[in-house]
Amino acid sequence: MPSSVIPPPPAATSGNGVAPPTSVGAVSNGAGKVPQPAHSPRNALLARLTSLTSIASLAAAGIIVVGIIAVVGGNYAKNVVHDQLVPQKIVFPAANSPELLPGVKQYAGQQLVNGSQAKAYANNFINVHLSKVAGGQTYAQVSAAAIAEPKNAKLAEEKATLFQGETLRSILLSAWGWSLVGTIATLAGYLMIALGGVLLLLPLANWRINLKDADTTQAAA
Repeated sequence: MPSSVIPPPPAATSGNGVAPPTSVGAVSNGAGKVPQPAHSPRNALLARLTSLTSIASLAAAGIIVVGIIAVVGGNYAKNVVHDQLVPQKIVFPAANSPELLPGVKQYAGQQLVNGSQAKAYANNFINVHLSKVAGGQTYAQVSAAAIAEPKNAKLAEEKATLFQGETLRSILLSAWGWSLVGTIATLAGYLMIALGGVLLLLPLANWRINLKDADTTQAAA
């Protein structure tokens, strides 16, 4: 009878009629090893924050660059204010001078060179003196009265005094405003640089806390 139609020999059975399990030979290249469980990060929050490492790094670098620009721009604004005020050679009255008003005592004898001094001089010195001109009337009120009485010398003098005083006061307050903008920009720039630095350090911290331990575990396995 041809061998192709001979049925295979029955599988050997144990005493209870159940075929014994067939042993599987070892698979080469370690394919038969039981897969190791994935290493869970020690700090899940840090791993999540740094999951987009490249995007986070680019964002951090951008924040640092913007912060540097803000610091440079803020310092530039303050330097411009300083350079504009110094040539005016405005000096606060001396400490023992009767002209020294209470609102500017902290700057007695100093030259006006920054925004804080400009604000104090404008509001606590010039404005006080202007309030004593024409009985506390504003330039607009005195100007209208002077137009109505063009031959009134007193009104003309008060008008000129108020005009000069209000003009100088406005210039000094503008200088203070730009100085304040420069200060805020500088502080914001430093905060952005610090924030960007922290974002750049997060991937390094993630590697140190989570990824390094995972690499060590895999190497040991």
